[in-house]
Formats: sequence, C-alpha cells, structure tokens
Amino acid sequence: MQAIELKDIIFSYGKELVLDKLCASFYKGEMGVVLGRNGSGKSTLFHILTGIQRDYGGTLRVNGHDRRRIQKGSKDSLRIGFMNQFHQTTFPFSVFDVVLTGRASFSRFGPSKADRDQVRAVLESFGLLPYKDKPYTELSGGERQLVLLCRVLVQDPDIILLDEPTNHLDLHYQIAVLDNLKKLVDNGKTVICIMHDPNLAFQYGDRFFVMGDGKLRSLDSTTNDHKREVLEQAYQVDLQSVVVQDKLVLIPKSKLSM
Repeated sequence: MQAIELKDIIFSYGKELVLDKLCASFYKGEMGVVLGRNGSGKSTLFHILTGIQRDYGGTLRVNGHDRRRIQKGSKDSLRIGFMNQFHQTTFPFSVFDVVLTGRASFSRFGPSKADRDQVRAVLESFGLLPYKDKPYTELSGGERQLVLLCRVLVQDPDIILLDEPTNHLDLHYQIAVLDNLKKLVDNGKTVICIMHDPNLAFQYGDRFFVMGDGKLRSLDSTTNDHKREVLEQAYQVDLQSVVVQDKLVLIPKSKLSM
C-alpha cells in the first residue's frame, strides 16, 4: 500500500532550482532511503515531507490524500513522526522527560502511567534506561541522537521520517538504531531515511533513491553494476562493488598513490 507519493515536486531558493520535478513512491511496511552528497537537496526534500516546507510546486500525497488539504485529526490523517539532523537545547531536562514530551499530544491532563511505561520500554530497547535521570545537555552527540529518536518512537507514528538517523553514532548504536527501525517496518510502519552511507542503506533498506543535480533517481530494478555507476557519479568517487550475504557492499577506491 502506497503511504507517500511525490509527483513533480519543484522547489527553488530564489532563482536557484533545487528540486526539479521529483517523482517517487514510498510504501507501507518498507524502509525507503534517499542517498546523496551534502548540498544535493536531501534536507530540502525532508522538510517538504515533514510539512516544515510548504512552498513547493507539485503534489505530495499521504495515504492517497493531498497533504496540503489534510486536516489534523481527520479520518484521512496519519500520525507522522520526524527527527531533524540538528537539535539544540540549553535546558538540562532529564533524558526521561525529553522522551516523555513525545507523548504530550496523547493526554490532556499530563502524562499517564501508560505514557511513562512506553517511555521506559523505548529507552530500554536502546539500552538507555540507565541514563533516564541524566541531564540531556550532558550527553554526547550520539547519545542525544538516540534520545531524540526515542522521542519520535514513543509517538507511535504510522510514518517515520529521519534525517541522518545514524549521524554521530558509533557502529554499535548505528546497528541498534537500524535494527529497531527494521522491526518497526516488519510491523507495518513506513520509514523514510535520509542517509549518506550506501552500505548501511543496502543492508537495511527496501527502496533506494539517489539525489543529485536536482533530480531523484530510483535505484530499484537495476543491476548492482548500475547502482555502483550511479553512486560513483553522485558521490564523485570510484567504487568497487562486492556482494556479501546477498547485500551489495561498495568500497571506495583511494585517490592517494600507494
């Protein structure tokens, strides 16, 4: 079932065309990944998907309905959770309280026991429960990233939009995040990730796109050699491809002379 459809999406900053008639579909129970270099327009696309940026041309459909016309709380609406790449706060809220804010829209009279139980469960799934009373401002960049992801997940969204969800994370936590997202996908959620690392994308994703020159190219229904060629062009680097356990792995070739 189609969860999100982009049709001829156009966006410009002044006279600079950033997105040029983008078309793509993302489906329920799948993880869609958008790859591309810094400055290629990925974050602009992310802001359109989340609804932060509304001044665009073309049509964005969510659950078959024009996003601009969907009223919050209507029968046509889906719960969408998203996490930006950057977040700053100067207040030393505890980890638990930061995640608990994700449940704010579910109770009119303050958080319930069910809300608190859900926060504990999500923190535990990432191994963060021992940090629940620690001030958010004292966490490392990677730990903050995990806490913000937990805040998204306690909202129990139908569609999860993530801009660089593994940014600042060590390998252990990268795998923890993507494993948890994969579980959500297996349970019918729609996940759309903006990512830089093609290897993590190919290991966990179901549908792949590459952003470059204002265009969004699908990598589905293409050979591994073609995927490598498209990504070489997108990232402007030579790549060697191998297949490990039926997953494509790309190894960059150093430009330094040995």
